Amino acid sequence: MKITAESKVVNLMIDLYYKKKYKGKLENEHLELKTYVNLRLNKCPFGDNKIFCSNCKIHCYNKEMQQKIKEVMRYSGPRMLMYHPVVAIKHLIESRKEKKKNGKK
Repeated sequence: MKITAESKVVNLMIDLYYKKKYKGKLENEHLELKTYVNLRLNKCPFGDNKIFCSNCKIHCYNKEMQQKIKEVMRYSGPRMLMYHPVVAIKHLIESRKEKKKNGKK
């Protein structure tokens, strides 16, 4: 369940990034990133007990993809409130709960 929810959020963020920043261009790069992210999520060793990737000590992404997804999240994160407010707020609440649970500020 948690992987499905996280997959939904990250796919919305990737779609928003490529739609707004590249006006729908770079379709191959867009699909490649979505495929890679979903593959990594589905192979997460924590399964439904997974935490957000940003809080994880295991880094499943290769360096290039890790950099690309950071760029996508930096761009899309603030914009999610405008385009997908319910999803963004739920994600923010879950992220805060997780950080509090793990003792991070």
